Amino acid sequence: MKRSLSLACVVLLGLATFVQAEQGNPKVTAIEAIAFGPDGLLLIGGGARVVTVETGDTKPSTWSKAEIPNIDQVLAGKLGLSAKDIEIRKLAVNPASGKAYVAVQSLKTKAGVIVTIDGAGNVGEFALDDVKFNSYNLAAPKVSITKVTDIAWAGGKIVVATQATDKFASRVFTINPTAKDGAPTQISTKTFHVGHNQWETQAPLRVLMPYVEKGKNSVVGSFTCTPVVRYNLDDAKDNDQIVGNSVVELGTGNTPRSMFAYERDGKRFLLVSVGRNNKKPAFGFPSAYWVARVDAELLNETTNINEKAPWRIGGKNLVGDRVEVAKEYFGTQPILFGTINAFSDLPWAYCAESRVAWLEDRG
Repeated sequence: MKRSLSLACVVLLGLATFVQAEQGNPKVTAIEAIAFGPDGLLLIGGGARVVTVETGDTKPSTWSKAEIPNIDQVLAGKLGLSAKDIEIRKLAVNPASGKAYVAVQSLKTKAGVIVTIDGAGNVGEFALDDVKFNSYNLAAPKVSITKVTDIAWAGGKIVVATQATDKFASRVFTINPTAKDGAPTQISTKTFHVGHNQWETQAPLRVLMPYVEKGKNSVVGSFTCTPVVRYNLDDAKDNDQIVGNSVVELGTGNTPRSMFAYERDGKRFLLVSVGRNNKKPAFGFPSAYWVARVDAELLNETTNINEKAPWRIGGKNLVGDRVEVAKEYFGTQPILFGTINAFSDLPWAYCAESRVAWLEDRG
């Protein structure tokens, strides 16, 4: 199986020199999204703020544990809570070490922590008490940023999807961590919502992932009622509104949870974790969570997009077998697929029901 993938992300390893970090406690009050940049750089998004932390976690792990059952109980135990009292918010895999980082929130106190799981199945806490960090405030004119919905490293920059309070409620920020002022650039998005049959500016991106094609940097995202959309970022300037290309509708009544890309036997795919909005079981399986496997070549479509975009099911123009339900991942919870550096041979992780598993075979 081919493991290198220019589609998933372009990471400028070793080429960037970051601005001098502070030492201490970044006093993170909300952990809504996490991801990784190069050299173990942890990206944390929450509220109207992004914090980057130099973890120093760069030694590759030896993978000997295939899965950890009852992971919800294990993580809850680290907080002195029971499994029913926590929410697993996000999962990210550090490409430098292969270690999984899990953002966990207490449903009692709303406090968040980051828990680590290594290749041997050891579970620990990544404390933020004394770390090297940089902090970036997210702001847009005459609007409040209320939530970070997802975060990613793309083309040497941090890309942050947020929810705002104005009519252009979907705001995307890019941060260049090598810039001296570190000021985030903010843009709004305009997207044809295939399921709603109209252009929209309010729906915030729930998930995003980097995409590069022929040297051009983009992000691929999705939001509720699940169109998959590509946005070009290279030419975007501060306060711009970028127009996305909706390439496929996965089905109304769903909300995306995470997105991952891989290549196997010369063919490229996206895996999109989604959950039914009504929380009822899907496709006759006793779970509301399911996964779509998408032909990644749809992202390069220039004709059948937006109003002409195909549907997985329910529309007049059906995509056929280019999108399928990946039944082996039924029951996947909202933190599927830690997106790792696509140029490595590390496994990737997913969380289904109450267990975390690592897979060497990305198919």
